[in-house]
Amino acid sequence: MPDHPAATQRSRVRVPLRFHDGYGVDAELVTFHGLTDGQEHVAVILGDPAGATPLVRLHSECLTGDAFGSSRCDCGPQLREAVEQIAEHGGVLLYLRQEGRGIGLYNKLDAYALQDGGLDTYAANAALGLPEDARDYTAAAQMLTALGIGELDLLSNNPDKAEQLRTLGIDVRRRVPTGVFTTAHNVLYLRAKVLQTQHTLPLAKLTVG
Repeated sequence: MPDHPAATQRSRVRVPLRFHDGYGVDAELVTFHGLTDGQEHVAVILGDPAGATPLVRLHSECLTGDAFGSSRCDCGPQLREAVEQIAEHGGVLLYLRQEGRGIGLYNKLDAYALQDGGLDTYAANAALGLPEDARDYTAAAQMLTALGIGELDLLSNNPDKAEQLRTLGIDVRRRVPTGVFTTAHNVLYLRAKVLQTQHTLPLAKLTVG
């Protein structure tokens, strides 16, 4: 039995997705009733997972990276990559309203200012009196259960996502790493993710030029 309250599907709608590089795919977006955190998270159904273990990504909302193309993080490229990989394999992208690893947009921008002064992304959160990572994936587990997904392959470099899902009763069969999307502006951010929270990124490639 899943270790979380039940949620139910609220609505499903077809949406054609089109990206700036010309890639496009048709998706089905699903909304939910009963999510424990009260946020408007969305499941993006891509491809046809029938007969295969679905490929799933938990993607935390990033206005600066996803919408504005900021090169201070790798969120936008990860989102673009995930949509194509999941569409080819069949599965779901959960778009979670967890800006700034759960601290919110304004606090994230305040943390950026501290990073400009030399702090890494985790130390900046701590200096603001905030958690290094405030994300809880109970709602994600609820969404997956409501979609009938109890076993999955997780598209992520972050071991905490897999550990939380397993604790919540979701069988994460394996973790599939995302690409390495390095820019001159995000290399220290990516290094911090490896050193502080054991993200599976090749540290040797994350050098400051």
